[in-house]
Amino acid sequence: MNELRYRQVHLDFHTSEYIPMSFILEACVDSVESAMEAVKGGANRLELCSNLIIGGTTPNINLFILIKEKTDIKINVLIRPRYGDFCYTEDEFEIMKRDIQMFKKAGANGVVIGTLNPDGTLDIARMKELIAEGDGMYITLHRCFDLCKDAFATLEEAKKLGINCILTSGQKNKCTDGRELLKELVEKSEEEIEILIGSGINSGNVEDIISYTKAYAVHTSGKIEIESDMKYRKEDISMGFPILSEYVILRTEGEEIARVRKVMEKFF
Repeated sequence: MNELRYRQVHLDFHTSEYIPMSFILEACVDSVESAMEAVKGGANRLELCSNLIIGGTTPNINLFILIKEKTDIKINVLIRPRYGDFCYTEDEFEIMKRDIQMFKKAGANGVVIGTLNPDGTLDIARMKELIAEGDGMYITLHRCFDLCKDAFATLEEAKKLGINCILTSGQKNKCTDGRELLKELVEKSEEEIEILIGSGINSGNVEDIISYTKAYAVHTSGKIEIESDMKYRKEDISMGFPILSEYVILRTEGEEIARVRKVMEKFF
């Protein structure tokens, strides 16, 4: 069900009062700390993942459980067994189905899924299986949409599949560069499916993006760099990508989420 059609209520954690909502401000988070900052800032939905620095992968179940213990905000869980493309092996696909079952049982609001054929089309058969596993959950087609061959054909296929939401940057690295396609997608969605705009959304550009595209749903991490508490720092060694410091943590900033929300409240 499209969340725009029925005005939602959301607990404002600053006033402890319920206020009506008609927009979606989804925060993408990969830690308890980021999740609570997003809640503090006024996000009304979370996308939970792990390894956001590589585009996100399926989170640990206990990360989900701990966040759920701390807040009643809606949590949609990314189901992505690895980084990279979205053409999966049989074993990877089996893991995805089992992960959906696990998070459904644990009480997730929805799952964020997607799988493509080698030719760049949406893998309809596998999508049907994943959606069946998540029956009753909110279904988001993730940014595999941005790697598909034909955006408009995939939009229509998503409608037919009963998918609730498409997360997209307009098939560009940043949504600011994909705004023309995003505008068309919002128009062609005909309010049958939520177009959730992500990748590069921040308080400085959200007004321009939503006013131009007429979208009502945005997705942002609101992240900042935080210095590690480590005092001793070993030089010339890396635990992962050499370009990443082991002593810098990327975390959602509640104040940035609040700034995005303030802009959206003007429109909705």
